[in-house]
Amino acid sequence: MKSVLIISDRDNVATALQVLEPGSTLELGDVRLAVRESVPSGHKIALRTIRAGEAVIKYGSPIGLATAEIPVGAHVHTHNLASTRGRGDLGPPQREPQPRLAEPVDETNGR
Repeated sequence: MKSVLIISDRDNVATALQVLEPGSTLELGDVRLAVRESVPSGHKIALRTIRAGEAVIKYGSPIGLATAEIPVGAHVHTHNLASTRGRGDLGPPQREPQPRLAEPVDETNGR
């Protein structure tokens, strides 16, 4: 059974499909990733270092911003991630969002 789920090449986090124990190693294609801390099933693990303020990308879409630097192999959850969905206090997005993987390409505007 796979330990984690990665949907898009854009993802900088993976979803744990089982509890990930610190010190264990994940084999992700050609990449080996050391788990830094316990990650509960259904939670996220950083696939690379994510800088504070950087978007956290899951399933090909941004789900929030890192509130602190998140090292590769670390647990990603509410202690180091702030959701940006539905927040009117952030103003308009700085760039046009990318289509989600489940959305068909809109042939009328080339996206």
